[in-house]
Amino acid sequence: MRVQMLGLCRFSYLGRRGFQVEHGSVEARRAFLYDPERLARRWFWFEQVTLPALRAQGDPDFTLVVMTGPDLPEPWLGRLRELAAEIPQLRLELVPPMDWHRAACAQAIAPHVDRTADVVGHFKHDDDDAVAVDFIRMARRDFRLAAPLFRRDGKVAIDYMKGVILRADQSGVQALPRHVYSTGVALVVFLPPDARESAVDFEHWRLGSHMNVVALNDRPMFARSVHADNDSGALGGHYPWDAPPSDMAGLLRSRFRIDLGALDRGVRGFGLPGADRPRWGR
Repeated sequence: MRVQMLGLCRFSYLGRRGFQVEHGSVEARRAFLYDPERLARRWFWFEQVTLPALRAQGDPDFTLVVMTGPDLPEPWLGRLRELAAEIPQLRLELVPPMDWHRAACAQAIAPHVDRTADVVGHFKHDDDDAVAVDFIRMARRDFRLAAPLFRRDGKVAIDYMKGVILRADQSGVQALPRHVYSTGVALVVFLPPDARESAVDFEHWRLGSHMNVVALNDRPMFARSVHADNDSGALGGHYPWDAPPSDMAGLLRSRFRIDLGALDRGVRGFGLPGADRPRWGR
C-alpha cells in the first residue's frame, strides 16, 4: 500500500478554541500570541529544534503544512513564506480565526491530502518539537506492522514513545531521556485518504480509546520541548530509559540535528521562568 505522510504544524495560529490557556477575547489572544518577544522565542525553537531534522529526513517524500493566521506580524510571516519557498516539503496555509479549531485545521490540511494514496499517515508537529531524521522512513516502513489492523478497522496509529524531553527554564535546558505514551510528537494516525478526520481530531492523550495503537520503543524518535511558552507544559505519564546515553548532546545531534549547547545558551538568554500552570514540567 502506498502511504502518504502528511503533517500539520500550527505556528502561533490565532483561533477561538483549541487552547488550554484561555483568553477572554480574540483580541486578548492576539496580543498574547503576537507579542514580539514571544514570537522571537517561538522562532528560536522552530529554527533550533524543529527545522534541522525536517531538512535532514532520509525519506524526503512527505508534506508538512505550516498553519498560521494571515495577520501574523512581520518579519515572521515573511520568514515562513521564505521557508515554504526553500523547503520543498513545506506548505504554508493562512487560516483566519475560526470558531472551531478542528474545522480550521481541516481547512489547512484538506488541500494537501493525496486522494490517490492508499493510506495517509497524519501527524501533528508542534513548532518547538522534533522528530528523528529517519521518522518518515521508519513510519512508512513500520506501517506494515500495523497494516492488518488498518485493513480490519480502517484506522490505526503508531506511537514512537521513546525520545527526549527538553525541559527549559531560567537555568537552561535539561535533556531527559524518557518513554512517554502518546505524547503527541512522533505519533502517526493512519487513515484512508477519503476520511474526514486527521490526527487533530483524536486527542493524543487518549488515542487508544479511538483506535488500536502500536507502541514502538526501539529507537529515540522524538524530542519534546517543555518551557514557559507551552500551552500546557504537562509531561504526561513518562519514565526514564533503562540505559540512558552517556553523551546526550551527541544523541541529540545525531538523531535530531539539535545543538544542545546552542539551545542551552539561547534559553539562558531568554531567562524563561516556570510557567504558572499546575502540572507544568510534571
